[in-house]
Amino acid sequence: QVHVIESGGGMVQAGGSLKLSCAASEGTITTYNAGWFRQPPGKEREFVAATDWSGLTVYYADFAKGRFTISRDNAKGTVYLQMTALKPEDTAVYYCSVDSAPLLSNGHSLFAGTWGQGTQVTVPS
Repeated sequence: QVHVIESGGGMVQAGGSLKLSCAASEGTITTYNAGWFRQPPGKEREFVAATDWSGLTVYYADFAKGRFTISRDNAKGTVYLQMTALKPEDTAVYYCSVDSAPLLSNGHSLFAGTWGQGTQVTVPS
């Protein structure tokens, strides 16, 4: 059973950047598809980006295209989310999920995966 933990959240001014990391606290995620989701205050959890196990296939939500980049380093067993040009509406708890099911472009296959506890990202207005 794999367990994952996110890190790298924090408070950043609008226009700034943050890089989130998702690593296994137990087991390894190198053979798992992985994705990032977020839950803004008072809203439902939404898909941000996903990558297959190899890192060669990636998908993004429309709001993430051009600003966020998902990547992975399987040698380190870590999946990253580089976020740039951050906006106040990006404020949310960001979660990582991993799963071995076939990856869907909307990330829905990852909803049934293994989730971390989340990391808070705050962009003050």
